Amino acid sequence: MSTVRLAAASLLAFACASPFATRAADAEAPLLNPLFQDHAILQRDQPTRVWGDAKAGDRVTVTFAGKKVTAKADAKGHWETSLPASPAGGPYVLTAKTGGGHEQTISDVLVGDVWLCSGQSNMVLQVKRSLDARAEVQNASNDRIRMLTVDNVSSVTPLDSIPATDHWLKTTPENVPEFSAACYFFARELQKTVDVPMGLVVAAWGGSRIQPWMSAQALRKVGGYDAPLDLLELYAKDRTKAGEQLDAQWRAWWHSRPGVAASDEPWNPAHITQEGWQPAPLDKGAWQRWGKPELANFTGTVWYRTVVTLTAAQAAQAATLHLSTVNEADQTWVNGRWVGTTYGGDPRSYAIPSGVLHEGENPVAINVLNTYRDGGLYGDASQRALHLADGGTVSLADHWQYRAVPSSYGPPPSVPWQSTQGLSTIYNGMIAPLGDFTFRGALWYQGESNTSDPSHYQALLEALRSDFRARFGAQLPLLIVQLAGYGAAPTHPQESGTAGIREAQRLAADDDARSALAVTVDIGERTDIHPANKQELGRRLARAARHVIYGDTGLPPSGPVPASVQRDGDAVSVRFKDVTDALVVYGADHPVGFELCTAQEDSCRYADADVHGDTVTLHASLPAADIARVRYCWADSPVCTLYDRAGLPAGPFESPVTSHRSAQESRP
Repeated sequence: MSTVRLAAASLLAFACASPFATRAADAEAPLLNPLFQDHAILQRDQPTRVWGDAKAGDRVTVTFAGKKVTAKADAKGHWETSLPASPAGGPYVLTAKTGGGHEQTISDVLVGDVWLCSGQSNMVLQVKRSLDARAEVQNASNDRIRMLTVDNVSSVTPLDSIPATDHWLKTTPENVPEFSAACYFFARELQKTVDVPMGLVVAAWGGSRIQPWMSAQALRKVGGYDAPLDLLELYAKDRTKAGEQLDAQWRAWWHSRPGVAASDEPWNPAHITQEGWQPAPLDKGAWQRWGKPELANFTGTVWYRTVVTLTAAQAAQAATLHLSTVNEADQTWVNGRWVGTTYGGDPRSYAIPSGVLHEGENPVAINVLNTYRDGGLYGDASQRALHLADGGTVSLADHWQYRAVPSSYGPPPSVPWQSTQGLSTIYNGMIAPLGDFTFRGALWYQGESNTSDPSHYQALLEALRSDFRARFGAQLPLLIVQLAGYGAAPTHPQESGTAGIREAQRLAADDDARSALAVTVDIGERTDIHPANKQELGRRLARAARHVIYGDTGLPPSGPVPASVQRDGDAVSVRFKDVTDALVVYGADHPVGFELCTAQEDSCRYADADVHGDTVTLHASLPAADIARVRYCWADSPVCTLYDRAGLPAGPFESPVTSHRSAQESRP
């Protein structure tokens, strides 16, 4: 642990025996930001920003690796300075000291390459859940790979610091099971050719969309987010008014759905009917487990309702509505009054505004949105109750009803202050607190939660990249993990939101010289959205880093990528670049997964394919003149058999077809 001490021992002794001990303890608060702790790794060969807090006006002296710099705390007590560039090495001691003798010392600090690893659950997935986890854990002993995992924190305004309980940890059998597998295996593989310490800062959150990882400024530049961002700003100032506005937006959305009658208001006590409502067997768990065929694989929204009966004395008290587990997003009303919304799979607790409850029956209505497995209201029945100010409770364990909402209604309005589904909330809680920390590059593994809207993902991903660079440096490289295969194998060409995200990721990487793509479609698992083979992912990410960041231009960054797609008589030719030796086909004489399409939707047909050198020639039953597009491996979980001799797959893509004369090939 970091050591923080006062130089004057007599003052410390006085503090321990004095009624002013609390004030003395405040004076001993750490000078350095929590990012700087024992076992930290700082970025080599670049000036390193260091910052923290002291008394306003204090002069702070920072020493490290034989170098000394100073800074002055501003009126709020914040100070910041920059250490001169240092080569890889260590361990060193980092010391911050004020003129008044307040000192903090950080020990066992290395200098090497530091990486930000961010995204959703596939970046979170731990080493203990990866392939051959037992052996990986037993053999993990590397003092020169260290990881700091940032706790999941959501905030409606930018925070200054990560939790002080987040610590830098060495790679040991005791620590490594909880490390991010993707990040750890990347560093381990990269260290084989880049022999320096590797520092890994993991800021990732399962189930998160890309929007909460972006600053409000970045989202406003993308466009289309001004209204919810304005609502988020209002929420930071006045939660009651923001809740009222959200309730109005939600009701307006409900009534805008085709077929919704004006009187169809499940939250409104004045419009209670029995039509369409059935008993909800909450004791069976998530609605997918109720034995109802229409709900067995249903993801979408379902209404729940019950009635709580109160005496006049009970209704007059302050009260809090407690609900058991709700997965994953709810809107909750009592007596037609909106009382709250939450995202996640946790129990809910909502304070009931004064005057809402009354003697007699008080209807409770909940709309639950679920997008992935185990949806609805379930869990410990005793947790469903109204808690009264006098300590009494009124049970809501039983007598619930449900009504499924047609999938055609689509998803309801998102709530901008929700953690993983909101706007800027994770950026504020987990990226902004990283301040101006110096990184060698960033890894991004996310997209599964945005597959419902792939058309906007490229713009968002490019804006996120710019956002990261605005904070961590204009030249920050970004390594993007393309989504792995997941789901049933296709039997015919089909549209796919996952494929759309992959294409957006490919185009974003291709559009920037300091970005690269790690193709993973072939190492996914059809029955698990969290593939365990993170070792191969680490190898591919390290390869991309060697090419884009370390200048190993003789090493293609990923695998074969399309260089040109052109009409060739009655056929279409796809020439690939970045091919190691030659194209090869696994398991057959001809590759599968190619599609030829017209300009119209739902027009794609599988194409017969032949390989000649670096070119694949496609034949289809469509008239050649009508062919406008080529797609490859375009499905949630496609079968992809085209590789090169380095064992790297040709990644999924969609490309327009050009005429032979006008084709402009980009040569390798």
